Amino acid sequence: MVRFSVCIEMIFRELPFPERIDAVAEAGYPAFEFWGWRKKNLDEILERKRRNGLDVAIFILEHDGRLVDYSTRNRFMDGLRDSIEAAHKLECPTLLVLVGSEIPDVPRSKQHRSIVNCLREAAGIAEDANVTLAVEPLNILVDHKGYYLYSSREGFEIVREVNSPNVKLLYDIYHQQIMEGNLIDTITKNIDLIAHFHVADVPGRHEPGTGEINYLNVLRSIDEAGYEGYVGLEFRPLTSSEDALRKVMKLYSSSGRPSREA
Repeated sequence: MVRFSVCIEMIFRELPFPERIDAVAEAGYPAFEFWGWRKKNLDEILERKRRNGLDVAIFILEHDGRLVDYSTRNRFMDGLRDSIEAAHKLECPTLLVLVGSEIPDVPRSKQHRSIVNCLREAAGIAEDANVTLAVEPLNILVDHKGYYLYSSREGFEIVREVNSPNVKLLYDIYHQQIMEGNLIDTITKNIDLIAHFHVADVPGRHEPGTGEINYLNVLRSIDEAGYEGYVGLEFRPLTSSEDALRKVMKLYSSSGRPSREA
């Protein structure tokens, strides 16, 4: 049964940040997620999380390094340790990992090796901390020009090479529809390597059901593949946040598999 997490960086933006957590609960969703943590009041997030009985599904591992550049690995490791401490405080099991922009004139094979080696070093720390690192490929055609990791195929190769139960992929359906398509086959063949999903429709990055992706079939396939993690709603609502979230719940319920609510 799919469990949804609401990204409160993109949804409920009309509210002050702490109040967005309350709004997630009021909308009937069991979890929320956000991006960076360093400039946020973690004590207030924790208090509202517990008061509303919600999970923090994921947030970004903030660091000053670049995984594509192995010489910056110490800065990445420092950020990893700090972010794990924040994850423990917020009772969050997963950290989102971004690898950095491609370095011009450096072979991609060398940058690939750097990512793998950095993540291998990080894997032991993550395993000891009982935290999962979710590496995210992004599209470079619309939103993130210059980012190194745009292919889920290479992302899964990296995860397999690292070979740790605590290093997996964040599969963003919006980004991968733009870059690759072939969503259901890719997802179902690699479901054991996926720690988290993000969803938004194409084009426009709005709520599912507004674009070209058949989310009814995609979500059903994720469900039937046995996925037990969260599916993050990371989209720009076309109308109101409340209306967009109601539409997502209705869309998923029409598959015959009602989502878990708080």
